[in-house]
Amino acid sequence: MPETFILIPGRTSRQGTTLNEGKYTDDYKDETNTLIASGDDMRRLGIADGDLVRMWNEVGSVVLPCKSASAGEMPSGLLFISYGPTSCHLMKAETHGSGMPDSKGMDVFLERVATG
Repeated sequence: MPETFILIPGRTSRQGTTLNEGKYTDDYKDETNTLIASGDDMRRLGIADGDLVRMWNEVGSVVLPCKSASAGEMPSGLLFISYGPTSCHLMKAETHGSGMPDSKGMDVFLERVATG
């Protein structure tokens, strides 16, 4: 049975910098299409930096590269991705009248699909 993780999408300074250059630049696409996980979780699941992983929930599924967070930066069980088209594939459409879907604390599953 797949292991459940908590996904926290958010903004990064690199995302903001590369956004100024355009959403279609390689740097912006790299920033918004890379999953960050704790080194402990990656080792336990047999995932190395650059491996492709599938992350999914009841809303959708995405395949993207994964890289390890800096030591002590992220606790086990938590995943991070910059806001963008990839993270939107996992968000429910309901906005509760705010115009922004719930995007924090989403339960997701994770598995390695290919080596990088």
